[in-house]
Amino acid sequence: MHKITIAIDGFSSTGKSTVAKRLAKALGYVYVDSGAMYRAVTFYAMQNGLIEKDCFDKEQLIEQLDNIQISFKFNADLGFAEVYLNGQNIEKNIRTLEVSQFVSQVATVSKVREQLVLQQQNFGKHKGVVMDGRDIGTVVFTDAELKLFMTASAEKRAKRRYDELIERGDDVSFEAVLNNVQSRDHIDSTREDSPLTMAEDAIKVDNSNLTLDEQFEFIFKLSEDKIQSLYKKNDSAY
Repeated sequence: MHKITIAIDGFSSTGKSTVAKRLAKALGYVYVDSGAMYRAVTFYAMQNGLIEKDCFDKEQLIEQLDNIQISFKFNADLGFAEVYLNGQNIEKNIRTLEVSQFVSQVATVSKVREQLVLQQQNFGKHKGVVMDGRDIGTVVFTDAELKLFMTASAEKRAKRRYDELIERGDDVSFEAVLNNVQSRDHIDSTREDSPLTMAEDAIKVDNSNLTLDEQFEFIFKLSEDKIQSLYKKNDSAY
């Protein structure tokens, strides 16, 4: 069976990672969470005092980029790969609202994007990969066979994120989560380097009123159809 590259972009808290993980597992593909890589850099910056509420030392972060080693290790019990920073499992650390409040700022730094994009492209050299993020279809994998763009209303996304954080035991308010979602939308869409935008050949998926299963089935069908069409196309060439 022919393997393809699947690029999933979209706004924050649209469930990109959730559907990408499930899709990769169903297809037997490698899953790469590019957003987790930016969160890992953000967590490093926070741990080293490089970013705070009213201060962001971009130059110092750039100087220390070579000290940041990000890797993914598959956890059989969880069924997906967890994120490691310099050998330390930080999967839970990077999913907090505190990290969410700074990650879009870190993602605007061109040197950070440049380094992470190179790593992401390396992950996808041999096809058979599902990657989600903000610029996968427009920058990282411009030749991906299937590109999706996930969206939903800010209120719907904030409610999902709020429920997730409350279930984890985090002490947050819905208003704080909604403000964070709206702020990240603005920063992601207006940054100078690789702003969040839908690729011309991407398929828009508005999941405002879709369940997780409905969303997955729709995207899985798109993936199967694309793989099958390429399979037939390549076979007819012989």
